[in-house]
Amino acid sequence: MRERTPRPDGGGDAGDGRGNAIEASGVELTYADGTEAVKGIDLTVPEGEFFGFLGPNGAGKTTTIKTFATLLSPTGGSITVNGYDVRDDARRVRETIGYMAQETSVDEELTARENIRFAARAYGVPKSERADRIDELLDLVDLADVGDKRAGEFSGGMKKRLDAATALVHSPPLVFLDEPTTGLDPKARNRLWEYFERINERGTTLFLTTQYLEEADQLCDRLSVILDGDIVATGSPTELKRRVGGEILDVEIEGEAVDATGDGSAADPRERAAEIARTGDVFDADADVAVTDDGISVTAERARQHGTDLLVALRDDGITVTGFNIRSPTLDDVFLAITGEDLDSEDRAADSADVTEPEVTAE
Repeated sequence: MRERTPRPDGGGDAGDGRGNAIEASGVELTYADGTEAVKGIDLTVPEGEFFGFLGPNGAGKTTTIKTFATLLSPTGGSITVNGYDVRDDARRVRETIGYMAQETSVDEELTARENIRFAARAYGVPKSERADRIDELLDLVDLADVGDKRAGEFSGGMKKRLDAATALVHSPPLVFLDEPTTGLDPKARNRLWEYFERINERGTTLFLTTQYLEEADQLCDRLSVILDGDIVATGSPTELKRRVGGEILDVEIEGEAVDATGDGSAADPRERAAEIARTGDVFDADADVAVTDDGISVTAERARQHGTDLLVALRDDGITVTGFNIRSPTLDDVFLAITGEDLDSEDRAADSADVTEPEVTAE
């Protein structure tokens, strides 16, 4: 996880000399068919922050970001972006933001340089500044050596970086990133992360939606967890991890369910291990015990102190432990604790579209 330098002004509070890039109050979006995609969201993002929206498919991430970027009109509440109301000053909002959608929008028939030049013209970058701006962006996204090659020859990661460059061509103070690394291999994803960190360090506010827990932990100063159109938690990754409480003891158990009684019933050693952890007077009553694919997981304030006691109790009961580990909570643990759902690999590999958006009438 990157080292975060505390902001000297403490954030975007009024009177601290720093404004807010986004101010949203009671934001709702209900589609024409009655689908409630966003349900009264309140959110403030200070200038210069790297903010994240974390949630599974269908949670409302993309719908929310599109209301902020004026691509959808909210049916309730108010939104101010860079000081402009998204309803009354939609054009001014668009002039001051960059938007990187889930799918790349580069023209594969054009070179990287030509794609950025086209975006510069579309955003009204003065002609006298375009050449320098194009060179600067190609260098920033590590495409300077292939600037004159057609985008159709690029890998998926290279196209994503080119797409990001076009979103920055007019030097917007705020950039929206809608699941920008979905479908990329780990190497390409890491290169894009480095790029996002670089532009954030230059002062650009970034608003990221993601299903990747590691991505949110690596990049975001703060994040909100969103589920079914509602924000259910907000804080820094460290603050959210503290909500889980204590440490986590993962224990791997040998064996599958067996007929231990001779009556044809199967006894699962994992379930027996979980029962011992809950009732064996090893941990405090507020310890959380869960059965996992490989064994059990215990979250407790004194997991490290009493981990050995549990291992002894399991051995005395004839349960074979093949491995154990004591660790701090991760965002995966946070998400499970807050929502009761696991943001697992199947969710992350699924189609990244938030929802199939029914027709909505823009104001």
